[in-house]
Amino acid sequence: MVTLRTQKEIEVITMYEIGRLCIKIAGRDARKKAIIVDILDGFFVLIDGQVRRRKCNIKHLEPLDKVLKIKKNASHSEVVDILKKEGIEVVDTKPKEKKEKTKAVKEAVKTEEKTEKKPAQKKETKTTTEKKKTTKTKK
Repeated sequence: MVTLRTQKEIEVITMYEIGRLCIKIAGRDARKKAIIVDILDGFFVLIDGQVRRRKCNIKHLEPLDKVLKIKKNASHSEVVDILKKEGIEVVDTKPKEKKEKTKAVKEAVKTEEKTEKKPAQKKETKTTTEKKKTTKTKK
């Protein structure tokens, strides 16, 4: 399907080019700076910087006047280096390290799993219709 775009939409799209410095204006990364790393399609671009590297709608970005020299699909470390040269601080978060469980904890988990596997015995209860039948037959 071919979509027709107005002249204004085309001008807006061309303003977003690879290396353009932007501010994110929507979502959890709002008010943080990002660089356009790739243009995906129509109104979507790939951004990276102080924000998480992800696909973003250009309606959620405010372009700034700076265009930085960066290659298409540049890695996160390259983006961080360029932003540091511009004086923009980027905080990298590290994933949490997995701690190994002690033997006592592993054994406790195993015993819990064994006790959970035993099915609980259910008591048979009469339904309300069965109760009504028994009361009618007694009269």
